[in-house]
Amino acid sequence: MGDGAIMEGTARHGGKILVDQLEAQGIELCFGVPGESYLPVLDGFHGRNRPRFVVCRQEGGAAMMAEAVGKLTGRPGVAFVTRGPGATNAAAGVHVAQQDSTPMILFVGQIDSTTRERDAFQEVDYRRMFGGMAKWAAEIDRIERIPEFVQHAVSTAMGGRPGPVVLALPEDMLHERAAVADAPRWQGVDIWPDPHALARLAARLADAARPFVIVGGSGWTPGACADLARFVEAFDLPVAAGFRRQDLLDNEHPCYVGDIAIGPNPALVERIRSADLLLVLGSRLSEMTTQGYTLLGVPDPGVPLVHVHPDATELGRVYTPEIAICATMPAICAALAALSPPAQRRWAEDRARLRASYLAWRTPTRHPGDVQMGHVMRRLAERLPREAIVTNGAGNYCAWPNRFYSYGPFRSQLAPTSGSMGYGLPAAIAAKLVHPDRPTVCFAGDGCFLMTGQELATAVQYGVRGLVVLVVNNGMYGTIRMHQEREFPTRVSGTTLVNPDFAAYARAFGCLGLRVTRDAEVDEAIDTALAHPGVALVELVVDPEAITPRTTLSAIREAALAADR
Repeated sequence: MGDGAIMEGTARHGGKILVDQLEAQGIELCFGVPGESYLPVLDGFHGRNRPRFVVCRQEGGAAMMAEAVGKLTGRPGVAFVTRGPGATNAAAGVHVAQQDSTPMILFVGQIDSTTRERDAFQEVDYRRMFGGMAKWAAEIDRIERIPEFVQHAVSTAMGGRPGPVVLALPEDMLHERAAVADAPRWQGVDIWPDPHALARLAARLADAARPFVIVGGSGWTPGACADLARFVEAFDLPVAAGFRRQDLLDNEHPCYVGDIAIGPNPALVERIRSADLLLVLGSRLSEMTTQGYTLLGVPDPGVPLVHVHPDATELGRVYTPEIAICATMPAICAALAALSPPAQRRWAEDRARLRASYLAWRTPTRHPGDVQMGHVMRRLAERLPREAIVTNGAGNYCAWPNRFYSYGPFRSQLAPTSGSMGYGLPAAIAAKLVHPDRPTVCFAGDGCFLMTGQELATAVQYGVRGLVVLVVNNGMYGTIRMHQEREFPTRVSGTTLVNPDFAAYARAFGCLGLRVTRDAEVDEAIDTALAHPGVALVELVVDPEAITPRTTLSAIREAALAADR
């Protein structure tokens, strides 16, 4: 039980019981926007430091902060929102948790149970609303079952393929009083690989001439990542990270050869396709990692596949593996690190060649416009320590940090595989609350930033220090504009943005605000922002033509027009 665990016999109202369960389960941070539907829960937080309730400015931002905590800690991130509009706003963060396989619990205030089925004020059936998105969506209808429900929510969120749980809290239930004992803390269970399957994998590795490793998914720990590094180093294996999982192996490790995601290194794609053994650890091999399900065949991948995942239902769901291993990441990586490498590793030269190709690929390129994102990336590389955390949301601006930044140890990257805009700032705030001593940089596009930009107020309210927000402003929803030019060249519609002065916007919240319009200003702006003791925002005004590191809007448009001729 937690430090504040209470045995049966002490009467508490439902809100106090609920918060006590979170403490018993080791939850230290909760995020939310207050609502009258869960006032007893707010009362349960009164006068306590753990768990700490962080007041946010919009439920989507609160849910994304909770999701980021789930990524950072491996235990469920927690958010509280009110009924109806609060829950619908929070759905954005629940979707991130579902797609990213992140443990998370969303508590939703609910109408009084005596008015159910009358279409009462803000009434929603949350089982139906979240049923296809959450691992479990339920309603706590009896106060005595709060400890049971909370413990089950934690185990469900963390078990198998991690994901979100949604629990509705009827208002009358929270006001009731009961004497119930706190539930014991759920610790989690490691699933160890089948010894016969592990022996088959070792034999396959010994016979391979062109093996390749892809890492991804969730459920990783620092220890698992350290064991992964020992394994691939002993075997001299080339390793690629799945979409936005680039911090599972330090990018300076000689076995790291890049990420297989949006706009990958063509040499990396070709090497994976030519592999004679593909070892996949943790990744579901989802759409982005598999280049729209074209990297491998479906259901026959066309290459001997060893697929390791903590959830047995994911094994064979899309691709048929030659060897399927159900195991958690700490368990499989410990087992792999204990294997003896073959005397001859015929792929060693190939690994070195791939590493050289990756280093060349991440060398920043020039693009139209005076402010060069390559310059920004070089300056950050010079100034940020390896333990720095870099976050982003969604948009074409992400190509620069995702391709050109060298991610350090585990959990130095926070980014949504769901492609959710607005994620970067909430995730960065959560990162600073969990790891206040680690420098944190958030990348956001102009459209992406304004979806959750009001959470700057949250960062200031809670004294966040050492957070830098880089707003890449090209005056449009760039990703949609890029696709628009491909499909409907010259017919621009609905993608142009008229933006505020982002630096002034930041200053209005009490942050440092800087604006960069010339490349000569980049170094000083980044240095000033990194040295600022609080929250700093740097607006980078970039040319709209600089749509990706590899091409321009005009080139995309011209290719589309040529194809129509």
